[in-house]
Amino acid sequence: MSTEASFKISEDKRKMSPRVVIAGAVGSIVEYFDFGIYGYVATILAVQFFASGEPVGALLATLATFAVAFVLRPVGALLFGHFGDKFGRKNALALTVILMAAASGLIGILPPYAAIGLGSTLLLVLARCLQGLAAGGELGGAASFVAEKSPNRRRGLLCSTTQMGALAGSLIASLTVAVLNLALGSAVMADWGWRLPFLAAIPIGLFGLWIRNGLEESKEFEAIKDVAAKKNAPVRTMFTRYPGMLAQVVGLSILLFSAYYVAYVYVNIHMQKVLGFDPNFAYLSTTLTLLVSVLAMPLFGALSDKIGRRPVFIGATIAALVLAVPAFLLFEQGGTTAVLAHIVLGLTDSALMGVALATFAEMFPTEVRYTGIAFGFSVGAALAGGTAPYISTWLVQVTGSPLAPAFFLIATALITLVPALRLKETKGIDLRDVR
Repeated sequence: MSTEASFKISEDKRKMSPRVVIAGAVGSIVEYFDFGIYGYVATILAVQFFASGEPVGALLATLATFAVAFVLRPVGALLFGHFGDKFGRKNALALTVILMAAASGLIGILPPYAAIGLGSTLLLVLARCLQGLAAGGELGGAASFVAEKSPNRRRGLLCSTTQMGALAGSLIASLTVAVLNLALGSAVMADWGWRLPFLAAIPIGLFGLWIRNGLEESKEFEAIKDVAAKKNAPVRTMFTRYPGMLAQVVGLSILLFSAYYVAYVYVNIHMQKVLGFDPNFAYLSTTLTLLVSVLAMPLFGALSDKIGRRPVFIGATIAALVLAVPAFLLFEQGGTTAVLAHIVLGLTDSALMGVALATFAEMFPTEVRYTGIAFGFSVGAALAGGTAPYISTWLVQVTGSPLAPAFFLIATALITLVPALRLKETKGIDLRDVR
């Protein structure tokens, strides 16, 4: 047996430190906790930071600000991707978690519109922009790091833990808002209670920084770091050598993000504002959906290690196409029926999230892996993620139909189905063989 072959076998049997898994997930927890909190208290922020006398107009303005962060995500992806591909994943990931926690803390101390007028709105937009920059560099770096540390045969499962952090962050956000709403009451929550979860992001971010500072770079990056440091532009390499892969990542990310922000953010608003359900019911439904989706995600990751990335992507996409309209019809029934429909809708996205990062990591070589994943993922987020709650709210307002958001989901599913069908199977591949 050759030295190279024996090295690959030993690498495939290597055990990954639990600290690596935690480090990959913790940044996602901070990112999606902060983004989730913003969505779950959007109706409160509309009153706090916008002057519109028309409630729907203020809510749309709040959701537009929500979307602003997603416009900045591709910029953050290029900045942090460049840094991470040249100088290492570890330091770039430390910077993203610091920036995200600081921006969220800023929202927690902002004065309301009633105190300083338009300045309050502009500061909120600034904070959201900083969050967007940090988010753009987070998942791409975490995915690269965890994928490069994972045994080939378990990469789907282990990379899914990073995405579990994303859903766990939203779950914690939903639980936080639900508990605060019950403990403080709607009036206190609308007055000052909404600030508490934004401030909580600071200690979570400091914990993430501590975890990440104790890590070593992956062997894959260590093998190329001297060459990488001398290269001027990993971004140029990505665009000139891998444009097809980049476009495929964008396409595969479209439904992932639209389904995420419809299922886990917009449906909460839909239940309250369109269907007239009690806020506590909407929060409970969202929390249960997130809980089931978090628990199911590693199962989808492990499934992709068994049957392949492509079948899981295609199956989840077709499920979203078929189930979108029935889910929104069942929401109108309320009670257990609505909650179960919510959970089923969430599971379609859980499947996509469970397989996505391993798939994307296996598409790019080490020299541009961080940048390729981060940029493609962030463009998908900007196109279909941050805009999803806004478009869904606008569609209901314009059409008068509570089913309108389902057709938005169907449209994004059709977009993702094309690259999913063209996806090359990569499960079990050695990342050093990717060219």
